[in-house]
Amino acid sequence: MEAEQKVQIIGLSPSLGYLDLLQLSGERFLNELRACKDCGLGLSWSTLCVHVSITWTEILYLLLCTVTWTYLRKAFTTWIFQPFAEWCQLQPREADKFPESAWKLFFYSFSWSYSVYLLFFTEYTFFHDPSSAFHGWKSGVEVPRDIALACLIQGSYYAHSIYATLYMDAWRKDSVVMIIHHMVAVTLITFSYAFRYHNIGILVLFLHDINDIQLEFTKINVYFKTRGGKYHRVNDILSDIGCIVFSCSWFWFRLYWFPPKVLFATCYSSLEMHPNLPLYFLFNILLFAVIAMNIYWFMVSTYMYN
Repeated sequence: MEAEQKVQIIGLSPSLGYLDLLQLSGERFLNELRACKDCGLGLSWSTLCVHVSITWTEILYLLLCTVTWTYLRKAFTTWIFQPFAEWCQLQPREADKFPESAWKLFFYSFSWSYSVYLLFFTEYTFFHDPSSAFHGWKSGVEVPRDIALACLIQGSYYAHSIYATLYMDAWRKDSVVMIIHHMVAVTLITFSYAFRYHNIGILVLFLHDINDIQLEFTKINVYFKTRGGKYHRVNDILSDIGCIVFSCSWFWFRLYWFPPKVLFATCYSSLEMHPNLPLYFLFNILLFAVIAMNIYWFMVSTYMYN
C-alpha cells in the first residue's frame, strides 16, 4: 500500500513535466536491463509457465470469435456495404474499396466507444491515474468481466485482421507493416490478459482506436467525392478536415499521451509497486515496438498529406 501511495504521488506531482516522466521511464527500464544478469530465454520461459493464466476454453473462445469476425465481415460486405456502394453510384474503383473502410469504421467506432465507457463511465481510474492500473495486481487474479470482454473482442478482431490483410484487404505498400502490427497487437492483448496487465491493455486500445475511426471516415469521404458522375464538394471538404483531425489526434493520442499514460506506468510505476513483475522486459519491448510503428505511420501520413 505504501508503494502504491508513493507512485500515486509521483504520477500526480505538478513538479514532474512530460520530459521528466519520459526520463524516469527510460532510465528505469535501462537500469533494470543492466541489472538483470540472468535474463534470457530460459528464465522467460520458466516465468511464463509459472505466471500465465489462460485456459483452453478462453483460447477456444478467441478462435471462435476470430472466425466469427471473418464471416461477419463477409456478410456485411455482401448484404450491406456493396449494395450501398451501388446505390450511391460510386466509381468502380471506389466501390471496391468502400466495404473495407466501412467495416473498419463500424468495428472501431464500436470498440472505441466501449473503451470510453470502461475508462470514463465506470469505477476504473487508470486513465486519470495510470499508475493505478497496477494497484492490487496479482498473478492469476480474476479479470473483471467487462474488461475480459474487451480483451476477447479486440484480440479476436486483430487475429482476424491478420487473415483479412492477407486475403481480404487491398494490398498496399504498408501491408507488411500492418501484418506485423496485427501480430504485435494480438500478442500484447493476449499477453496483457494472461499476465493480468489487462488495465494497461484497455489504455492502449483507447489511445489507438480513435485514430482508426478518423482514418476510415476520411477514406470514405474520399471515395464519395465523385458519385453518380458528379463531384460532391461537401465530401471533399470533409476528407480534408478528416486528414487534419487525423494527424492532430494521432500525434496527441499515440505519440503525446502514450508515453506518460502507458510507458511511465509499465516502465516505472509497475516496479515501484511490484519489484518482481513477471516478463517486465518483454511487455515493455512490445510497447516500444508499438510506439515505433506509430512514429513510422505518423511520418508516412504526414509525407502523404504534404
